[in-house]
Amino acid sequence: MSRKPKKGYFVKGQFVAEGSELDLQLKAELKGTTEASRTELKRESTELQKLGEDLLDLGAGSLARLPLPEKLLDALTEARRITNFEGKRRQMQYVGKLMRKLDEDTVDAIRTAIEEQRKGPAAEKLALHLAEQWRDRMLTDDDAVADWITAHPGTDTQQLRALVRQARKDAPPADKATTSQGLAPRKGRAYRELFQLVREHLGAGISDPSANTSDPEDDHDD
Repeated sequence: MSRKPKKGYFVKGQFVAEGSELDLQLKAELKGTTEASRTELKRESTELQKLGEDLLDLGAGSLARLPLPEKLLDALTEARRITNFEGKRRQMQYVGKLMRKLDEDTVDAIRTAIEEQRKGPAAEKLALHLAEQWRDRMLTDDDAVADWITAHPGTDTQQLRALVRQARKDAPPADKATTSQGLAPRKGRAYRELFQLVREHLGAGISDPSANTSDPEDDHDD
């Protein structure tokens, strides 16, 4: 499979890739050797160095989809292996040097992949809160159960209503001492299973943080 040709231009017979260190130097010369151009060059270099560091945390699947040169991939693998602080610092400087040789399209693809990975945890957290809100509404409001069934007709309504009834039945009475200590009351199995049912319909399953699966007293059904 042929690689996509790099964008660039020729200067005195030498090919200069866009975004490379030589490209940045030539652009700075065209603008004139001013403090502003040196500052811009340093800023771009620092940004590429930071992008190289971010690549270390990128998932293997996302990394494999990027059109990265073999030298850069090898350098990143070596950087992950090194634990010595000074050794890792030098290796990351080398990664930064290789980053400055990448074309603009590849750098943009790296930025996009890193941004998509950062958005992932935020989306999961939002879905988690939405599932919690639906569960809590259904435990206190019969209309919320009907609203859920209307919005998600594929739900097993018999199972849903049974879990809601059991979770309401299992709900412990208000304990002033527990409340004053800032402790959350223990929840039964139906409460956790209701959350999982809601979460599965909203997307990929995520464990309910309020579930106390280590407490055997919570796992019995009345």
